[in-house]
Amino acid sequence: MTLSFSAKLNRREGIAGGLALWWTNDVKLSVLTHDKNLTDTVISINGEDKWFGTFIYAPPYEEEKQEFWERLGTLRDDVNAKWCIMGDTNIVASPNEKYGGTPFDYNNAKWFHEFLDRSYLIEIQSKGGTYTWSNQICEENEICEKLDRVISSLEWSFLFPKAISIIEIPVASDHAPIVLLTDGLKKKARKEFKFESRWTLEEECSNIVQEEWTRTEQRNHRGTFRVKLRRTKVKLWKWNREKFGKNKTSANDIANKIKALHNGPMTRENAVKLKDLKAELSKLWESEEMYWQQRGKTVSAEFKTHRKNG
Repeated sequence: MTLSFSAKLNRREGIAGGLALWWTNDVKLSVLTHDKNLTDTVISINGEDKWFGTFIYAPPYEEEKQEFWERLGTLRDDVNAKWCIMGDTNIVASPNEKYGGTPFDYNNAKWFHEFLDRSYLIEIQSKGGTYTWSNQICEENEICEKLDRVISSLEWSFLFPKAISIIEIPVASDHAPIVLLTDGLKKKARKEFKFESRWTLEEECSNIVQEEWTRTEQRNHRGTFRVKLRRTKVKLWKWNREKFGKNKTSANDIANKIKALHNGPMTRENAVKLKDLKAELSKLWESEEMYWQQRGKTVSAEFKTHRKNG
């Protein structure tokens, strides 16, 4: 399923934000109700079973929490409904979800736990980072909390038994993005070798093919077609990764470093490193975006020229 959600983007009220929700063509979604704190929907993916999806930005103020969680509990009368809730709960649910700042407040969490108990909901397992929000202040003033999560009814978890949420690294926000994988983590399939048309523009490609194809095989291979083809394929594959895979590899490496820093102590030195790494990652993403935008414009221009020339 491809379903993206973000809090604090639309329906701005002063410095506060609202909710934004967007989806791909394989998702059929109908909005049932919408306000500044929640968007309640009915969802179906590829014509399969319908289920309720509620996306929330819970109020951060103590005096509004009880009303919000009680109101959220009234959305579903049937405890057997297929229901998934995702977003910013603005509540630390347990002591191990908080680091730094004031001690864990059980009273602050009671409305959330009472809501879970009344509605028979459970939290979906998460992987990645430990916390989803930080005040981005280093050393003794650092505060980290898990505020964002995915919860669901038992009926929904039976529909998606492998579902898991991934806590990604925060780059442009003090909140970490949450990704819900309804089909769980999948093993990467082995990629098939394909000759890329852009290779023909590189002189290195021609040199590799010529070098490997003219090499004399030793032993009993006798320079057979199959051996030459396999050897050339391996060389081209390695060359492609070094030549064109640099940006992607660099971005992944930087992302892993950012995640490691977020999960460690936020010293002043680490804070400086974190800022530099985020800037570097943002620059790589911008470069990648510009590459695809330019590629799209080139294809569009070629198509228009082709139609004009008949």
